[in-house]
Amino acid sequence: MPMNQIFNLEEIEKKILLILRILQESPEPVGARIIARRMQDHGITLSERGVRYHMKLMDERGLTRLVGRHDGRTITQQGVEEIAHARVRDKIGLSISRIEILAYRTSLDLDRRQGLVPMNVSFFPKKAFKKALELMKPAFSAGIRVSELVACAEEGERLGEVTVPGGYVGFATVCSIVVNGILLKSGIPMDSKFGGILQVRRGQPLRFIELIHYSGSSLDPSEVFIRGRMTSVKEAAQRGEGKILANFREIPVPALPLVAELITKLKNAGIDGVLSIGEIGEPICQIPVDMNRVGMILYGGLNPVACAREAGIDVENRAMSTVMDYQELRDFREICEKP
Repeated sequence: MPMNQIFNLEEIEKKILLILRILQESPEPVGARIIARRMQDHGITLSERGVRYHMKLMDERGLTRLVGRHDGRTITQQGVEEIAHARVRDKIGLSISRIEILAYRTSLDLDRRQGLVPMNVSFFPKKAFKKALELMKPAFSAGIRVSELVACAEEGERLGEVTVPGGYVGFATVCSIVVNGILLKSGIPMDSKFGGILQVRRGQPLRFIELIHYSGSSLDPSEVFIRGRMTSVKEAAQRGEGKILANFREIPVPALPLVAELITKLKNAGIDGVLSIGEIGEPICQIPVDMNRVGMILYGGLNPVACAREAGIDVENRAMSTVMDYQELRDFREICEKP
């Protein structure tokens, strides 16, 4: 088989897998127009006609099913299994790709307080949501979060591009990628290395005890650590001793003055995701840093959610999953006071 034909087949499979993921994330049938728009968000341009062509092939393979008179489709069980068994190389690098895409899509204007902000979305069972809010309070109060700005949605409603499934309440928290996006907008490159578990002692960051590199994982590291119950955010919040979610970045030395200015603007806008900035070329929290670069540690946006999970509350997380307009976000305390 000619090499160009192999390449074309691989490209087709990538598009099919992306369409399947989009369908899997939606509780309702989705048409070609919406799929084409969401594919563009992932950096793949395909016309509505092209989407319909691929979905017809997917129908024939039993991966999707046409619903109704229009071109809305749902994913079949066979399609779900296809995603689960997708080729390893389609999964590798997915996490770092999502970081880059969400950073690019961040359009928050810190002076005008408007624009798009990257968000994590968590789904709590309806009956457990009020209790979950109470359990998350220590993390928000202690500042172990990216921001106190959050958003909620009932089943069937949307948080950005994510629809809340039946029986759940959606809870969106600001993602640490907002720092990447703000720096990128100002022309500052940021190297996203890994997400990890950061040990806190006497209220200060001590060292990373677990880490997962973004370039080698298809999942957000925070999702893995929360699912594995590897955090003790509540203890860190209340006693100053514990294990929290954190992310490690590197920035070039010449950008330091502008970075400091942007961090101040972020704080003024209610976003305080930077935990610590190291010295030039020096290790930070026992992590070595390249010459002429500076290490930066960011809070994980899902720390409050981890706090609730530690207490046994069931939660499904979709980290780094969407963007939302800054104007749609509300103070966490305002959400807690709702009847």
